[in-house]
Order: sequence, then structure tokens, then C-alpha cells
Amino acid sequence: MTPPDAPHNRWSDLDRPPLNRTALRRGLLRPDALWTSLEVVESTGSTNTDLAGQARGGAAREGAVLVAEEQTAGRGRLERTWTAPPRSGLFFSVYLEPGDIPVERWGWVPLLAGVAAATGLAKSAGVDMSLKWPNDLLVAVAGDERKTGGILGEFAGDGIVVGLGINVSLRADELPAPTAGSLALAGAVSTDRETLLRAVLRSLEDWYGRWKAAGGDTAASGLRAAYAAGCATLDRTVRAELPGGASLVGEAVAIDGDGRLVLSTEDGLQRPVSAGDIVHLRGAAGGLT
Repeated sequence: MTPPDAPHNRWSDLDRPPLNRTALRRGLLRPDALWTSLEVVESTGSTNTDLAGQARGGAAREGAVLVAEEQTAGRGRLERTWTAPPRSGLFFSVYLEPGDIPVERWGWVPLLAGVAAATGLAKSAGVDMSLKWPNDLLVAVAGDERKTGGILGEFAGDGIVVGLGINVSLRADELPAPTAGSLALAGAVSTDRETLLRAVLRSLEDWYGRWKAAGGDTAASGLRAAYAAGCATLDRTVRAELPGGASLVGEAVAIDGDGRLVLSTEDGLQRPVSAGDIVHLRGAAGGLT
């Protein structure tokens, strides 16, 4: 065990080895592949900030992947920040240019990334994954739903940057909140980050290819059905905490064609929610997840 005052280095935690950039490039950067470049940096504030800056400056091509061993100012929705121990998770962003797909359909790209990540992680880590609308990845830890990942999309340059943060090997005493989890705590059969990253990126390439081939049509590509099938928010009573401080309670009944969550409220109306925090309510007592 490394003494607390030992100098930090890439091998200070043998349970969390550094990523092998050469092996990742060899496995992912092919002439016919979506991924065109892959960089691994030791530490950065936010991979989304960095890659979005490159895209705005014209330095990023579609298929660029930026991975950090550590993020010191990772960004989530609503400008929230979070950090995690070095090499304890997957912290990466990708740059995509949907091109001829109508811009109004680009809002589905972060949801597409959620489907792809859940699919890839379920196969490679052997853990049941689900999605909390709009951008959280959930696992079960000791029977409780826990957030193990989040997704953030932002327009940049001629495309969109999508960032993913996934807790892989976080231990119970390292979790940032009681509602957080990790693949390791969920009983993953593998926490090898290279295996997991390759699986997620290949799944993302597959789903993005289907969506683009269908002209961004989420029904024809199967994306809308796949998201609904994996969404833990549907068929539950939820509270939507809306921008501006208002809230709305109702049963989540559908994901519409624009990627909005549709709530059926007590007044008999169906209300689409396009932005906001969603709280899963459990029973009359209102336990939260």
C-alpha cells in the first residue's frame, strides 16, 4: 500500500493502472471506423471544455476522442462540477458532426450516447444498466438504484461534443454522495478500463451509424425504442424540478420524438419536459432516488 505522503505517480494505485494509449489506438482507429484520433491526458479540468475548444478552433475532426486519467473540474448539467480519484473511472469526450441531419434532431445525440454506454457496459462489465432521463447511467448497489455515470452534450464548431463520466472502481468511502455508485460496487465482472472504454466507443459508433443512416429518425433507427426499453424513469411517479424553480409531479409515460419526457399529471394533462432535474419518487412516502 502506498504511504499517504508518498509522491503521486501513475502507478501509485496498482488496482488502477494507467490506460495504454497505443493499445487503444490500435483497437479503435481503423480506416473504416468513426474514430479518427484518440488522445489520453494525465489530468485536465474538463475533457468537454478542452475538446469543445478544439472544435471551435477548427482543430478537431469528427471522431476525435479525448480521454483523461483524472478530471479536476468535470462538468455536468446545470454547470455542476465533480471530481473523482485518478484512474477510478472513464472520463472522456467525443466530437461528432451529424452533418445533414436536421439540427433539431441533434438533441437526441446525448440520449443516443446513454443507450450506447449502457449497452457497451452491460456487455463488457456484466452489470445490469438502466437510464435515468435525460443523462444518467444507473446501476443497482445492494438493491438500491445508484448513479454511476453522466453524459453532457454541447454544440461546438460544426458539431456536438459529448462527454461521459463513468465511475468504474470507486470504493464506498470514495463516493461523492449516498446516491452514487460504481461498476465495482455493482458487482462488475471486469473493471478493466481499456476493455470498458473500447466497448462503449464501439457501441457508440454502432448506434451513431444507425441513427445517421436513418437520417436522424429515432423510430426508424430503433433508438427511441431502445431508450424507452432501458429507461428506469418511465412508468414511475417523478418530480421534475424545472428551470426557474418550478416543479411538476406526474407519471412518466413516454419519451416523445424530440427526446422530451412526457408526464401525465393529476389534472389529466400530458406535459412534455425538455429540461430539468428528475427525481424518482417511491410510493406515498416519497422516498427519493
